[in-house]
Amino acid sequence: MATVNFEFKAVATALDELEQKLLTQQPLYIGEDNQVDTYFNVATGRLKLREGNIENSLIYYERTNTAGAKQSDILLYQHSPDKALKDILVKLHGVKVVVDKKRKIYFIDNVKFHFDRVEGLGSFVEVEAIDKDGSIGIEKLKEQCDFYANFFGISNEDYIAVSYSDLILEKIAP
Repeated sequence: MATVNFEFKAVATALDELEQKLLTQQPLYIGEDNQVDTYFNVATGRLKLREGNIENSLIYYERTNTAGAKQSDILLYQHSPDKALKDILVKLHGVKVVVDKKRKIYFIDNVKFHFDRVEGLGSFVEVEAIDKDGSIGIEKLKEQCDFYANFFGISNEDYIAVSYSDLILEKIAP
């Protein structure tokens, strides 16, 4: 299924405080997921296999590396955990990098909130305004991201322009 997101990721030194602030809005709590995202070598975009206790999916996405909220074009395949799928992807593409995180997941309407603790990187908040069927429109998605960035008090310096995979690759580069 093709989806359009407008999203931002930001460093969150006070992650628990931001989560408590969100709880004042009575979000739907999905749960805490221990996620391992395996990124594969691909010519364009990003391809990752997410393995978790809540979310298991193969995700291809294209997104510019700019700070602040930005559009992501996503193809998502949700599946049951399957070692064979990972084995095929590893054999076909090779592993680029692995991201290991603990993620608390919430929703308010079409907006998804992640409170992430990423091994080796730290704590982050991520907000994804999701338009699964084209009925919301990019302008509304932008408004939603702007609203929650202001709600959380995110400053320009807090935004992360790249994916966790890029941050990990930067750390391990010689």
